Amino acid sequence: MSKYSKKDILRIAEENNVKFIRMQFVDITGIIKNVAITIEQLPKALDGEIMFDGSSIEGFTRVHESDMYLKPDYDTFALFPWETDQGAVARFMCDIYTPEGEPFEGCPRNILKNVIAEAKELDLEMQAGPEPEFFLFERDDEGEPTTITHDQGGYFDLSPVDLGGNARRDISLALEKMGFEVEAAHHEVAPGQHEIDFRYTPVLRTADNITTFKFVTKMIALQHNLHATFMPKPIFGEAGSGMHVHQSLFKNGKNIFADEDDELGLSEEAYYYIGGILKHAPAFTAITNPTINSYKRMVPGYEAPVYISWSTQNRSALVRVPSSRGIGTRLEVRSPDPSSNPYLAMAVMFKAGLDGIKNKIKPEEQETENIFEMSSKKLSKKGIDTLPRNIMEAIDELKKDEVIRGVLGEHAFQHFVEAKKIEWEEYRTRVHQWELDRYLNNY
Repeated sequence: MSKYSKKDILRIAEENNVKFIRMQFVDITGIIKNVAITIEQLPKALDGEIMFDGSSIEGFTRVHESDMYLKPDYDTFALFPWETDQGAVARFMCDIYTPEGEPFEGCPRNILKNVIAEAKELDLEMQAGPEPEFFLFERDDEGEPTTITHDQGGYFDLSPVDLGGNARRDISLALEKMGFEVEAAHHEVAPGQHEIDFRYTPVLRTADNITTFKFVTKMIALQHNLHATFMPKPIFGEAGSGMHVHQSLFKNGKNIFADEDDELGLSEEAYYYIGGILKHAPAFTAITNPTINSYKRMVPGYEAPVYISWSTQNRSALVRVPSSRGIGTRLEVRSPDPSSNPYLAMAVMFKAGLDGIKNKIKPEEQETENIFEMSSKKLSKKGIDTLPRNIMEAIDELKKDEVIRGVLGEHAFQHFVEAKKIEWEEYRTRVHQWELDRYLNNY
Protein backbone atom coordinates (compact mmCIF):
# COMPACT_ATOMS: atom_id res chain seq x y z
CA MET A 1 0.00 0.00 0.00
CA SER A 2 1.39 3.40 -0.98
CA LYS A 3 2.15 5.87 1.77
CA TYR A 4 0.90 8.66 -0.51
CA SER A 5 -2.39 8.92 -2.37
CA LYS A 6 -2.96 11.08 -5.41
CA LYS A 7 -4.78 13.55 -3.19
CA ASP A 8 -1.84 13.64 -0.74
CA ILE A 9 0.68 14.42 -3.47
CA LEU A 10 -1.43 17.22 -4.98
CA ARG A 11 -1.84 18.74 -1.51
CA ILE A 12 1.87 18.53 -0.65
CA ALA A 13 2.82 20.04 -3.99
CA GLU A 14 0.48 22.99 -3.43
CA GLU A 15 1.62 23.55 0.16
CA ASN A 16 5.30 23.63 -0.90
CA ASN A 17 4.86 25.82 -3.98
CA VAL A 18 6.06 23.09 -6.33
CA LYS A 19 6.30 24.42 -9.87
CA PHE A 20 8.21 21.67 -11.66
CA ILE A 21 8.31 17.89 -11.38
CA ARG A 22 11.05 15.62 -12.69
CA MET A 23 9.72 12.26 -13.90
CA GLN A 24 12.93 10.27 -13.51
CA PHE A 25 14.03 6.85 -14.83
CA VAL A 26 17.26 5.18 -15.96
CA ASP A 27 18.36 3.67 -19.25
CA ILE A 28 20.01 0.28 -19.69
CA THR A 29 23.45 1.69 -18.88
CA GLY A 30 22.18 3.25 -15.63
CA ILE A 31 22.24 6.89 -16.77
CA ILE A 32 19.45 8.83 -15.10
CA LYS A 33 16.95 10.49 -17.44
CA ASN A 34 13.93 12.63 -16.84
CA VAL A 35 10.94 14.27 -18.40
CA ALA A 36 10.29 17.61 -16.70
CA ILE A 37 6.70 18.76 -16.38
CA THR A 38 4.97 21.79 -14.88
CA ILE A 39 2.66 21.62 -11.90
CA GLU A 40 -0.38 21.91 -14.20
CA GLN A 41 0.46 18.49 -15.66
CA LEU A 42 0.83 16.75 -12.29
CA PRO A 43 -2.70 15.21 -12.21
CA LYS A 44 -2.08 13.77 -15.68
CA ALA A 45 1.32 12.46 -14.58
CA LEU A 46 -0.15 10.75 -11.52
CA ASP A 47 -2.48 8.86 -13.84
CA GLY A 48 0.48 7.61 -15.88
CA GLU A 49 -0.37 9.66 -18.95
CA ILE A 50 3.01 11.33 -19.56
CA MET A 51 4.48 10.03 -22.82
CA PHE A 52 8.04 10.20 -24.16
CA ASP A 53 10.03 8.99 -27.17
CA GLY A 54 11.67 5.71 -26.16
CA SER A 55 13.67 5.42 -29.38
CA SER A 56 16.07 8.12 -28.17
CA ILE A 57 16.95 6.26 -24.94
CA GLU A 58 19.83 3.76 -24.81
CA GLY A 59 18.52 0.19 -24.92
CA PHE A 60 14.84 1.03 -25.24
CA THR A 61 12.99 0.73 -28.55
CA ARG A 62 13.16 1.23 -32.29
CA VAL A 63 11.75 4.33 -33.98
CA HIS A 64 8.60 2.65 -35.26
CA GLU A 65 7.64 1.49 -31.76
CA SER A 66 8.89 4.45 -29.79
CA ASP A 67 5.94 5.68 -27.71
CA MET A 68 6.45 4.95 -24.01
CA TYR A 69 4.59 6.03 -20.89
CA LEU A 70 5.95 7.02 -17.48
CA LYS A 71 4.13 5.57 -14.50
CA PRO A 72 5.29 7.26 -11.27
CA ASP A 73 5.83 5.35 -8.05
CA TYR A 74 3.87 7.48 -5.59
CA ASP A 75 6.14 6.47 -2.70
CA THR A 76 9.16 8.06 -4.40
CA PHE A 77 7.61 11.53 -4.44
CA ALA A 78 10.10 13.91 -2.84
CA LEU A 79 11.05 17.57 -2.92
CA PHE A 80 14.58 18.45 -3.98
CA PRO A 81 16.25 20.49 -1.22
CA TRP A 82 16.90 23.41 -3.56
CA GLU A 83 14.61 25.83 -5.34
CA THR A 84 14.63 27.56 -8.69
CA ASP A 85 13.70 31.22 -8.99
CA GLN A 86 10.23 30.01 -10.00
CA GLY A 87 9.56 27.68 -7.04
CA ALA A 88 10.22 24.22 -5.63
CA VAL A 89 11.10 21.15 -7.70
CA ALA A 90 9.83 17.65 -6.92
CA ARG A 91 10.54 14.25 -8.43
CA PHE A 92 9.19 10.74 -8.94
CA MET A 93 10.99 7.55 -9.89
CA CYS A 94 9.02 6.00 -12.74
CA ASP A 95 8.36 2.66 -14.38
CA ILE A 96 8.17 2.50 -18.16
CA TYR A 97 5.00 1.17 -19.78
CA THR A 98 3.98 0.43 -23.36
CA PRO A 99 1.01 2.13 -25.06
CA GLU A 100 -0.88 -1.12 -24.41
CA GLY A 101 -0.49 -0.58 -20.66
CA GLU A 102 2.05 -3.39 -20.18
CA PRO A 103 5.34 -3.05 -18.23
CA PHE A 104 8.10 -2.43 -20.76
CA GLU A 105 10.49 -5.40 -20.80
CA GLY A 106 13.53 -3.14 -21.23
CA CYS A 107 12.79 -0.98 -18.16
CA PRO A 108 15.51 -1.68 -15.53
CA ARG A 109 13.11 -0.95 -12.68
CA ASN A 110 10.61 -3.47 -14.05
CA ILE A 111 13.40 -6.05 -14.39
CA LEU A 112 14.19 -5.72 -10.69
CA LYS A 113 10.48 -5.88 -9.81
CA ASN A 114 10.26 -9.22 -11.66
CA VAL A 115 12.90 -10.72 -9.35
CA ILE A 116 11.17 -9.21 -6.32
CA ALA A 117 7.93 -10.89 -7.42
CA GLU A 118 9.75 -14.23 -7.75
CA ALA A 119 11.04 -13.90 -4.19
CA LYS A 120 7.59 -12.91 -2.94
CA GLU A 121 6.27 -16.28 -4.14
CA LEU A 122 8.58 -17.76 -1.48
CA ASP A 123 7.45 -15.12 1.07
CA LEU A 124 10.92 -13.58 0.90
CA GLU A 125 11.93 -9.93 0.87
CA MET A 126 15.44 -8.72 0.16
CA GLN A 127 16.90 -5.84 2.12
CA ALA A 128 20.01 -4.10 0.80
CA GLY A 129 22.34 -1.42 2.09
CA PRO A 130 24.89 0.14 -0.30
CA GLU A 131 28.25 1.78 0.37
CA PRO A 132 28.79 3.97 -2.71
CA GLU A 133 32.13 5.74 -3.10
CA PHE A 134 32.91 8.73 -5.29
CA PHE A 135 35.59 11.31 -6.07
CA LEU A 136 35.35 15.07 -5.83
CA PHE A 137 37.57 16.89 -8.32
CA GLU A 138 38.25 20.54 -9.04
CA ARG A 139 36.84 22.25 -12.14
CA ASP A 140 38.96 24.33 -14.48
CA ASP A 141 38.37 27.99 -15.40
CA GLU A 142 35.84 26.93 -18.06
CA GLY A 143 33.95 24.81 -15.54
CA GLU A 144 35.09 21.51 -17.03
CA PRO A 145 36.01 18.67 -14.64
CA THR A 146 39.67 17.87 -14.01
CA THR A 147 41.30 14.97 -12.19
CA ILE A 148 42.92 17.36 -9.73
CA THR A 149 41.86 16.34 -6.24
CA HIS A 150 40.61 19.04 -3.94
CA ASP A 151 42.43 17.57 -0.91
CA GLN A 152 45.18 15.24 0.24
CA GLY A 153 43.05 13.48 2.82
CA GLY A 154 43.07 9.78 3.62
CA TYR A 155 40.80 7.28 5.33
CA PHE A 156 38.58 9.03 7.92
CA ASP A 157 40.66 12.25 7.81
CA LEU A 158 39.11 15.52 8.97
CA SER A 159 39.38 19.15 7.95
CA PRO A 160 41.56 21.00 7.12
CA VAL A 161 43.16 18.04 5.33
CA ASP A 162 39.75 16.87 4.10
CA LEU A 163 38.56 19.95 2.21
CA GLY A 164 35.60 17.98 0.86
CA GLY A 165 34.03 17.84 4.30
CA ASN A 166 31.70 20.74 3.62
CA ALA A 167 30.47 19.27 0.34
CA ARG A 168 30.04 15.84 1.93
CA ARG A 169 28.09 17.40 4.81
CA ASP A 170 25.80 19.28 2.43
CA ILE A 171 25.21 16.12 0.39
CA SER A 172 24.25 14.24 3.56
CA LEU A 173 21.92 17.01 4.71
CA ALA A 174 20.26 17.20 1.29
CA LEU A 175 19.68 13.44 1.29
CA GLU A 176 18.18 13.56 4.79
CA LYS A 177 15.76 16.26 3.67
CA MET A 178 14.66 13.86 0.93
CA GLY A 179 13.93 11.11 3.45
CA PHE A 180 17.23 9.22 3.48
CA GLU A 181 18.58 7.81 6.72
CA VAL A 182 22.31 8.51 6.33
CA GLU A 183 24.31 6.18 8.56
CA ALA A 184 27.88 7.30 7.85
CA ALA A 185 29.78 9.83 5.77
CA HIS A 186 33.57 9.93 5.68
CA HIS A 187 36.69 10.46 3.63
CA GLU A 188 37.90 7.32 1.88
CA VAL A 189 41.40 5.96 1.21
CA ALA A 190 42.37 8.00 -1.85
CA PRO A 191 42.78 11.79 -1.99
CA GLY A 192 39.49 13.34 -3.04
CA GLN A 193 37.56 10.11 -2.42
CA HIS A 194 34.45 9.94 -0.24
CA GLU A 195 31.78 7.53 0.93
CA ILE A 196 28.24 8.11 2.18
CA ASP A 197 26.32 5.10 3.47
CA PHE A 198 22.57 5.01 3.97
CA ARG A 199 20.40 2.60 5.91
CA TYR A 200 19.29 -0.67 4.35
CA THR A 201 15.81 -0.72 2.84
CA PRO A 202 13.78 -3.09 0.65
CA VAL A 203 15.81 -3.67 -2.51
CA LEU A 204 13.65 -1.62 -4.90
CA ARG A 205 13.84 1.40 -2.63
CA THR A 206 17.60 0.84 -2.31
CA ALA A 207 18.01 1.02 -6.09
CA ASP A 208 15.87 4.18 -6.15
CA ASN A 209 18.01 5.65 -3.39
CA ILE A 210 21.28 4.95 -5.21
CA THR A 211 19.94 6.64 -8.33
CA THR A 212 18.82 9.67 -6.33
CA PHE A 213 22.07 9.74 -4.36
CA LYS A 214 24.18 9.97 -7.52
CA PHE A 215 22.02 12.78 -8.91
CA VAL A 216 22.00 14.79 -5.66
CA THR A 217 25.74 14.31 -5.12
CA LYS A 218 26.54 15.76 -8.53
CA MET A 219 24.20 18.70 -7.96
CA ILE A 220 25.61 19.60 -4.54
CA ALA A 221 29.20 19.20 -5.76
CA LEU A 222 28.44 21.65 -8.55
CA GLN A 223 27.28 24.17 -5.96
CA HIS A 224 30.77 23.85 -4.38
CA ASN A 225 32.43 24.27 -7.81
CA LEU A 226 33.51 20.64 -7.65
CA HIS A 227 32.84 17.71 -9.95
CA ALA A 228 31.55 14.47 -8.42
CA THR A 229 32.30 11.31 -10.38
CA PHE A 230 31.29 7.71 -9.83
CA MET A 231 33.86 6.51 -12.36
CA PRO A 232 35.40 3.41 -10.75
CA LYS A 233 39.10 4.21 -11.30
CA PRO A 234 39.81 7.82 -12.28
CA ILE A 235 43.39 7.97 -10.92
CA PHE A 236 46.16 5.45 -11.62
CA GLY A 237 47.93 4.23 -8.50
CA GLU A 238 45.08 5.13 -6.13
CA ALA A 239 42.21 3.04 -4.80
CA GLY A 240 39.16 2.95 -7.01
CA SER A 241 35.54 3.55 -6.06
CA GLY A 242 33.41 0.55 -5.22
CA MET A 243 29.85 0.08 -4.09
CA HIS A 244 29.76 -2.77 -1.60
CA VAL A 245 26.21 -4.04 -1.18
CA HIS A 246 25.04 -5.55 2.12
CA GLN A 247 22.24 -8.05 1.57
CA SER A 248 19.84 -9.96 3.80
CA LEU A 249 16.61 -11.89 3.35
CA PHE A 250 13.52 -11.55 5.50
CA LYS A 251 10.52 -13.83 5.86
CA ASN A 252 7.54 -12.65 7.92
CA GLY A 253 9.73 -9.98 9.49
CA LYS A 254 12.50 -12.43 10.47
CA ASN A 255 16.03 -12.37 9.09
CA ILE A 256 16.41 -15.89 7.66
CA PHE A 257 20.21 -15.58 7.35
CA ALA A 258 20.58 -15.83 11.13
CA ASP A 259 20.96 -19.12 13.05
CA GLU A 260 22.35 -18.87 16.57
CA ASP A 261 22.98 -22.63 16.68
CA ASP A 262 25.42 -22.52 13.77
CA GLU A 263 29.14 -22.12 14.48
CA LEU A 264 29.25 -18.93 12.42
CA GLY A 265 25.71 -17.85 13.28
CA LEU A 266 24.53 -18.43 9.71
CA SER A 267 21.51 -20.35 8.47
CA GLU A 268 21.43 -22.89 5.66
CA GLU A 269 19.75 -20.26 3.50
CA ALA A 270 22.68 -17.88 4.10
CA TYR A 271 25.17 -20.52 2.99
CA TYR A 272 23.09 -21.35 -0.08
CA TYR A 273 22.77 -17.65 -0.92
CA ILE A 274 26.56 -17.32 -0.73
CA GLY A 275 26.84 -20.41 -2.96
CA GLY A 276 24.57 -18.82 -5.56
CA ILE A 277 26.50 -15.55 -5.49
CA LEU A 278 29.83 -17.32 -5.98
CA LYS A 279 28.49 -19.55 -8.76
CA HIS A 280 27.02 -16.72 -10.79
CA ALA A 281 29.58 -13.99 -9.99
CA PRO A 282 31.50 -14.37 -13.27
CA ALA A 283 28.29 -13.70 -15.21
CA PHE A 284 26.77 -10.94 -13.09
CA THR A 285 30.09 -9.07 -13.08
CA ALA A 286 29.16 -7.72 -16.53
CA ILE A 287 26.25 -5.96 -14.83
CA THR A 288 27.79 -4.97 -11.49
CA ASN A 289 31.01 -3.78 -13.19
CA PRO A 290 29.78 -2.64 -16.59
CA THR A 291 32.47 -0.28 -17.90
CA ILE A 292 35.92 -0.80 -19.37
CA ASN A 293 37.26 1.33 -16.53
CA SER A 294 35.62 -0.98 -13.94
CA TYR A 295 38.38 -3.52 -14.47
CA LYS A 296 41.15 -1.01 -13.75
CA ARG A 297 39.81 -1.04 -10.19
CA MET A 298 39.62 -4.81 -9.93
CA VAL A 299 43.32 -5.59 -9.62
CA PRO A 300 45.22 -7.04 -6.65
CA GLY A 301 46.54 -4.61 -4.08
CA TYR A 302 43.69 -2.11 -3.78
CA GLU A 303 41.15 -4.10 -1.69
CA ALA A 304 38.78 -4.58 -4.64
CA PRO A 305 37.96 -8.31 -4.90
CA VAL A 306 39.49 -10.27 -7.75
CA TYR A 307 39.04 -13.83 -6.53
CA ILE A 308 35.82 -15.81 -6.10
CA SER A 309 35.69 -16.71 -2.41
CA TRP A 310 33.92 -15.85 0.84
CA SER A 311 34.93 -15.18 4.42
CA THR A 312 33.63 -13.94 7.75
CA GLN A 313 36.60 -11.60 8.16
CA ASN A 314 38.80 -11.53 5.07
CA ARG A 315 38.31 -8.31 3.11
CA SER A 316 40.11 -9.75 0.09
CA ALA A 317 37.16 -12.09 -0.47
CA LEU A 318 34.33 -11.41 -2.91
CA VAL A 319 31.68 -12.09 -0.25
CA ARG A 320 32.29 -11.05 3.35
CA VAL A 321 30.03 -11.79 6.30
CA PRO A 322 30.19 -8.84 8.73
CA SER A 323 30.31 -9.65 12.44
CA SER A 324 26.78 -8.46 13.28
CA ARG A 325 24.38 -11.31 14.03
CA GLY A 326 20.69 -11.75 14.84
CA ILE A 327 18.50 -9.36 12.88
CA GLY A 328 21.68 -7.67 11.58
CA THR A 329 23.05 -10.81 9.90
CA ARG A 330 23.97 -9.99 6.34
CA LEU A 331 26.30 -10.71 3.46
CA GLU A 332 28.48 -8.04 1.85
CA VAL A 333 29.18 -8.43 -1.87
CA ARG A 334 32.28 -6.33 -2.46
CA SER A 335 32.76 -6.37 -6.22
CA PRO A 336 30.08 -3.94 -7.55
CA ASP A 337 31.06 -0.42 -8.46
CA PRO A 338 28.95 2.75 -8.64
CA SER A 339 28.99 2.95 -12.45
CA SER A 340 26.53 0.04 -12.49
CA ASN A 341 22.82 0.38 -13.15
CA PRO A 342 21.53 -0.06 -9.57
CA TYR A 343 18.31 -1.80 -10.65
CA LEU A 344 20.07 -4.34 -12.82
CA ALA A 345 22.89 -4.85 -10.30
CA MET A 346 20.44 -5.56 -7.50
CA ALA A 347 18.38 -7.82 -9.77
CA VAL A 348 21.26 -10.07 -10.83
CA MET A 349 22.75 -10.41 -7.33
CA PHE A 350 19.33 -11.10 -5.81
CA LYS A 351 18.59 -13.70 -8.47
CA ALA A 352 21.98 -15.37 -7.99
CA GLY A 353 21.30 -15.72 -4.26
CA LEU A 354 17.76 -16.99 -4.83
CA ASP A 355 19.10 -19.57 -7.26
CA GLY A 356 21.50 -20.71 -4.57
CA ILE A 357 18.63 -21.18 -2.12
CA LYS A 358 16.32 -22.90 -4.60
CA ASN A 359 19.01 -25.34 -5.74
CA LYS A 360 20.81 -25.68 -2.40
CA ILE A 361 24.17 -24.58 -3.81
CA LYS A 362 26.73 -25.03 -1.04
CA PRO A 363 29.85 -22.84 -1.12
CA GLU A 364 33.35 -24.17 -0.50
CA GLU A 365 34.90 -23.54 2.91
CA GLN A 366 35.53 -19.91 3.71
CA GLU A 367 38.97 -18.49 2.96
CA THR A 368 40.67 -16.88 5.96
CA GLU A 369 44.04 -16.10 4.38
CA ASN A 370 44.86 -12.95 2.43
CA ILE A 371 44.14 -14.11 -1.10
CA PHE A 372 46.12 -11.25 -2.64
CA GLU A 373 49.30 -12.73 -1.15
CA MET A 374 48.73 -16.26 -2.52
CA SER A 375 50.80 -17.59 -5.40
CA SER A 376 49.04 -18.77 -8.55
CA LYS A 377 50.00 -22.31 -7.61
CA LYS A 378 48.33 -22.00 -4.20
CA LEU A 379 45.22 -20.39 -5.72
CA SER A 380 44.96 -23.28 -8.16
CA LYS A 381 45.43 -25.85 -5.39
CA LYS A 382 42.64 -24.24 -3.36
CA GLY A 383 40.39 -24.04 -6.43
CA ILE A 384 39.98 -20.28 -6.17
CA ASP A 385 38.93 -18.82 -9.52
CA THR A 386 39.16 -15.20 -10.61
CA LEU A 387 36.52 -12.76 -11.76
CA PRO A 388 36.63 -11.65 -15.41
CA ARG A 389 39.58 -9.40 -16.24
CA ASN A 390 37.77 -7.10 -18.65
CA ILE A 391 34.25 -6.28 -19.79
CA MET A 392 34.35 -8.61 -22.81
CA GLU A 393 35.38 -11.59 -20.68
CA ALA A 394 32.47 -10.69 -18.40
CA ILE A 395 30.11 -10.49 -21.39
CA ASP A 396 31.23 -13.96 -22.48
CA GLU A 397 30.40 -15.29 -19.00
CA LEU A 398 27.02 -13.53 -19.09
CA LYS A 399 26.19 -15.15 -22.41
CA LYS A 400 26.83 -18.63 -20.95
CA ASP A 401 24.82 -18.18 -17.74
CA GLU A 402 21.15 -18.81 -18.50
CA VAL A 403 20.04 -17.83 -14.99
CA ILE A 404 21.57 -14.35 -15.02
CA ARG A 405 20.86 -13.80 -18.69
CA GLY A 406 17.25 -14.73 -17.97
CA VAL A 407 17.00 -12.00 -15.35
CA LEU A 408 17.61 -9.36 -17.99
CA GLY A 409 15.29 -10.85 -20.57
CA GLU A 410 16.31 -11.04 -24.20
CA HIS A 411 15.51 -7.40 -25.01
CA ALA A 412 17.71 -5.89 -22.30
CA PHE A 413 20.39 -8.55 -22.75
CA GLN A 414 20.78 -7.89 -26.47
CA HIS A 415 20.85 -4.11 -26.08
CA PHE A 416 23.30 -4.27 -23.19
CA VAL A 417 25.69 -6.58 -25.03
CA GLU A 418 25.54 -4.49 -28.18
CA ALA A 419 26.33 -1.31 -26.21
CA LYS A 420 29.32 -2.99 -24.56
CA LYS A 421 30.64 -4.29 -27.90
CA ILE A 422 30.54 -0.79 -29.35
CA GLU A 423 32.25 0.62 -26.26
CA TRP A 424 34.97 -2.05 -26.39
CA GLU A 425 35.62 -1.53 -30.10
CA GLU A 426 36.01 2.22 -29.59
CA TYR A 427 38.45 1.58 -26.74
CA ARG A 428 40.36 -1.15 -28.61
CA THR A 429 41.00 0.96 -31.68
CA ARG A 430 41.77 4.26 -29.95
CA VAL A 431 45.40 5.35 -29.46
CA HIS A 432 45.86 6.08 -25.75
CA GLN A 433 48.33 8.35 -24.00
CA TRP A 434 50.12 5.37 -22.46
CA GLU A 435 50.98 4.08 -25.95
CA LEU A 436 52.39 7.44 -26.99
CA ASP A 437 54.44 7.70 -23.81
CA ARG A 438 55.72 4.16 -24.25
CA TYR A 439 56.38 3.91 -27.96
CA LEU A 440 56.56 7.29 -29.70
CA ASN A 441 60.26 7.94 -28.98
CA ASN A 442 61.37 4.31 -29.00
CA TYR A 443 60.22 3.30 -32.45
